[in-house]
Amino acid sequence: MQIGYKLASEGYGPQEIIRQAVLAERAGFDFVEMSDHFHPWLDTQGHSSFTWSVLGAIAAKTSTLRLATGVTCPTVRYHPAIIAQAAATMALISDGRFTLGVGAGERLNEHVVGQGFPSVRGRHERLREALEIIRLLWQGGYQSYEGRHLQLEDARIFDLPDTLPVIAVAASGEASARLAAELGDGLFATEPDASIVEHYRRAQGAGPRYAEVPLAWATDEQQAVQAVLQTSRWMVTGWKVMSELPNPVNFDAASAYVEEKHIRQLFAIGPDPEPHVAKVRSYVEAGFDHIVLQNAGPDPDGFLDFFAGDLSGRLRAMG
Repeated sequence: MQIGYKLASEGYGPQEIIRQAVLAERAGFDFVEMSDHFHPWLDTQGHSSFTWSVLGAIAAKTSTLRLATGVTCPTVRYHPAIIAQAAATMALISDGRFTLGVGAGERLNEHVVGQGFPSVRGRHERLREALEIIRLLWQGGYQSYEGRHLQLEDARIFDLPDTLPVIAVAASGEASARLAAELGDGLFATEPDASIVEHYRRAQGAGPRYAEVPLAWATDEQQAVQAVLQTSRWMVTGWKVMSELPNPVNFDAASAYVEEKHIRQLFAIGPDPEPHVAKVRSYVEAGFDHIVLQNAGPDPDGFLDFFAGDLSGRLRAMG
């Protein structure tokens, strides 16, 4: 089992994100994962730097820490040719430590370029085409592609690594899990749903299986709950809401109903390692082997110390 640390790019500026990544390597994390957003979920978070620049800086300041996008949408705000080039470059400058996590995207980030945001079916069709384009470009040479939604004209990526990056595809059901097996090298999910892993395996998927685990560490339980209510209550709304709303103000309104009881249902809360271990165990038992600790607590340094001191050994004993 590999254990990763989620870099909250919506909650901290780019220099702080880089600092946390360096500390995560020292604390013993195997990898860091960073979302690729244009907007934060809530205005109170206050940040959303350009992920690819920050990951490049992290690669330069670390030596063993693996890096991943969690996840990039390669279909609207970006053209897949740009992502194919960016990921190839990241693989080179990180000496092969980079994983490209991709997904169908959220309106929050993709509508900003003024091209609209497709239906669920349209998003999945575009994601398939995007993966086909990325794979095509990674073969080398000049390539063209004519899809229903996406096109590529006489394009070549000149700097390709000897070993191509792993592509982990975000999935929430059977169709997307099968796509992850067919055109990806791994799976990415956010719920401890064993059926997603089972669909992936039935489709001959045999790669790494990433999952984000919601935690909120603080020296006081109530302090942890309040931090989640302030900055991360949007997570309670669920994917059907999270994928569709256009701006932070909409997420603020949609999550106004969230109370402490909802936070405690979703997150492992407080300083005791046992709830955190139990939360992680539910994902491991569902079949995930790359566990991303997504700490929504108010003290990232304290959480990293907590992981290095009390949590790491207990979690690794599961693997």
